[in-house]
Amino acid sequence: MDTIQALEKTVFPVLPHTIAALLRGVPPALLAQATEIRLRVNQPLLLGLGATDVMLTPAGQPTGRREQAYCCCYDDLIKTLQLISKNSLYAFEQELKLGFITIAGGHRVGLAGQVIVHDGTVKALKNATSMNIRLAREVKGCADPLMPYLIGPDGRLYSTLLISPPRCGKTTLLRDIIRQLSSGVRQLNFSGVQVGLVDERSEIAACVSGVPTMDLGPRVDVLDGCPKASGLLMLLRSMAPQVLVTDELGRGEDAAAIQEALHAGVVVVATVHGRDIAGIAQRPYVGELIKNGWFDRYVILSDTPTVGTIEQVIAAADGRTLYRRPKEVRVCG
Repeated sequence: MDTIQALEKTVFPVLPHTIAALLRGVPPALLAQATEIRLRVNQPLLLGLGATDVMLTPAGQPTGRREQAYCCCYDDLIKTLQLISKNSLYAFEQELKLGFITIAGGHRVGLAGQVIVHDGTVKALKNATSMNIRLAREVKGCADPLMPYLIGPDGRLYSTLLISPPRCGKTTLLRDIIRQLSSGVRQLNFSGVQVGLVDERSEIAACVSGVPTMDLGPRVDVLDGCPKASGLLMLLRSMAPQVLVTDELGRGEDAAAIQEALHAGVVVVATVHGRDIAGIAQRPYVGELIKNGWFDRYVILSDTPTVGTIEQVIAAADGRTLYRRPKEVRVCG
């Protein structure tokens, strides 16, 4: 399915007619590069292109002149929220507290605006004035260069931590890693294993009524919308996974669940926001996983020269660099 077809099925139906029509006018080659759609009250509509963005005219053409760009109004954001929620925003109360809603296709709609706080806790988000639709992509084969470092010659799987700043393609890469672990990799004589996925933000599998809409292969069990720590332990105890996968580690309970899975002999593949191992090692909880050598491999991602570039693969045991990106090599995007 090409970019236009995918957006027609998932994103355009939750946008006001004017903005959907505008996006249909974007040159296909430009739209295929899009990673975000940003709406801000009284500001130009922006199409994110990895590390850069472009303003769009009412006809969908890129422009560098603000006066030519389509200017979003408050009604655009209200209508978008109404379409996403089917006029039942109360049903998304918990998601709104977290500042995002995940829609069909695994696209995450981030929100900012006026926050209601009670006793130091966020109770609600009202008067949304900014919206960032992060476009999920399924890029089959983007993990091909990485798989020989995650699967040993004897078929051994290595627990792996993907380290990446935001918007560098880690979720896209993680999705393809899951597909290949589940389906098998013929070139590596690897037949595939049982994979358990905790998809807390509904981005990786893009489940609809609990059924993945992304191709994750034939051996994946998904807990959709489940907190990471609880989900990892649930899958560990009930589904006999050989590999457990989750996204964006951060809390103490996440790290504790990872340790319990590894103690049980289950391989873990996870991601964390960051730029390098040294920075992650200084953080609470996740830093302890690194300092105590819980993972076998570290994979560093960047958006240079393009989103989804694998910069480095490191063996955790001795710090050896197993792979370093040659200049200007595009790996995934």
